[in-house]
Amino acid sequence: MGGTSNLGSMVAWGGLLLGAIFGAVANRTNFCTMGAVSDVVNMGSWGRMRMWLLAIAVGIIGTTALQVAGLVDLGKSFYVRPNFTWLSYILGGFLFGVGMTLGSGCGSKTLVRVGAGNLKSLVVFVFLGIAAYMTLKGLFAIWRTTWLDPVAVDLARRSDLPTLVGGWTGMGAANAAMLAAGVVAGALLVFVFKDREFRGSFDHILGGTVVGLVIVGGWYVTGHLGFAENPDTLEDTFFGTNSRTLESLSFTAPVGYTLELLMLWSDKSLTVTFGIAAAVGIIIGSAAYALASRTFRWEGFAGAEDTGMHVVGGILMGFGGVTALGCTIGQGLSGMSTLALGSILAFLSIIAGSAATMKWQYWRLMREA
Repeated sequence: MGGTSNLGSMVAWGGLLLGAIFGAVANRTNFCTMGAVSDVVNMGSWGRMRMWLLAIAVGIIGTTALQVAGLVDLGKSFYVRPNFTWLSYILGGFLFGVGMTLGSGCGSKTLVRVGAGNLKSLVVFVFLGIAAYMTLKGLFAIWRTTWLDPVAVDLARRSDLPTLVGGWTGMGAANAAMLAAGVVAGALLVFVFKDREFRGSFDHILGGTVVGLVIVGGWYVTGHLGFAENPDTLEDTFFGTNSRTLESLSFTAPVGYTLELLMLWSDKSLTVTFGIAAAVGIIIGSAAYALASRTFRWEGFAGAEDTGMHVVGGILMGFGGVTALGCTIGQGLSGMSTLALGSILAFLSIIAGSAATMKWQYWRLMREA
C-alpha cells in the first residue's frame, strides 16, 4: 500500500511543475491562442499562430511516442471515446471562442495574466470557474445533459484518426498511429518552418516547443507515473486526476474544481489534483517570470462596459469549455495530441467563434466611429 499511497500527491506535484513551466514560458513568449487568431484576422500575421501549431505538432509527436512505447494508453482518455457528441464540440467550442475574445484571452492566458498582476483576468477567472462548475454539476449541467450531450453519434470504436487509418488500411494500431501522427505533425512542421521570419524567432520556437513538451509531460505524469493498482479495490487506477483517467493540461473544468476546493477546503474528500495544481502552477510560473523580468503590472478595468464584456466572456468560456470537453489547451493541444476527431472539431469551432467575435468587434468599432 505504501507504493501507491502517495501517487496522488506525486501527480499533483507534477502538475504544479508543468504548470509553472507553462506559465513562465507563455508569459515570456506571449503564447496566446486568442492573440494568434487576432494577429491573423486583424493584421495578417501568422507568427503566434505558427507557434501554436508548433506546439500541436510537438504534442502529437511526443504523445504518439508515449503510446507506441506502451507508456500510456490513450484509449482510456475521454477525448477518444466512441460517443461522438458533435453538437457539444461545435457549440461549446464556438461559445468558448466568443468568450475568450470578450475576456481578452483563453483560460490559460487568463491564469498567465493573473500571475502578471491583471485584475481583469482575476474577475474572468472567478466567473469562468463558477460557470464551469455550474456546467459540470449545476444548473448549466441540466441544459448540457438534456439538450446537447444526447445529440451524438456512436462510432462503436475510438474516435481518433489512428483508428480510422487502421480501419481503412488494415494496419496494426502502432503503425496506424505512427502514420497518422507523421502525416499530420509533418504537415504542420512544414507549414510552421517554411516561414523565414518564424525560423528567426527564438521566442516563437521556444514557446511552441516547450508548451508542446509540457502537454506530453502531462500525459506521462497522469498516464504512467500515476497509474497503478489500487490496494483497496485491486483495480488499476489513475491517481490524482478529477476525470479518474489519464489527462493532460486543460484550464476550464480545473478552474471550477479549484474554486470548489478553495470554498470547501475542510472537506477531506477533496484533494489537490493534477488539473488544479497545473492551474495554480501557471499563476506561480507567470508571476515568477513577471517579477524577475520586472514586467509585473497591476491592471484594472477601463469602465463598466469593459467589466461587463469580461464577465460575459468568463461565463461563456466556462460553459463552452466544459461542454466541448476542453479549451484551447484542453482540446486545442491536449486533445489534438491524441488526434481525436472531437478535438479537431472543437479546435476549428473555437477559432471560428473567436474570429467571428473579432469581426463583430471591428464592425462595432467602425459603426461607433
